[in-house]
Amino acid sequence: VMMGKPVIKGTRITVEHILEKLAAGETIEQILEAHPQLTEEAIRAALAFAAEALRADVVYPLPEAKQ
Repeated sequence: VMMGKPVIKGTRITVEHILEKLAAGETIEQILEAHPQLTEEAIRAALAFAAEALRADVVYPLPEAKQ
């Protein structure tokens, strides 16, 4: 945990950072190139962690559509 956020084991790279890179369109290969200390398994573990976190009983209301 770094500043209250989960990190990839053995690094100071947050799960959030990995998710942001993937959401921005970076490929796993590009992330691995930028962060050679990571593995594909670690990136997939970050995705699994995020999926598990979203399974919690928390409901996020959608914003109302503007008319």
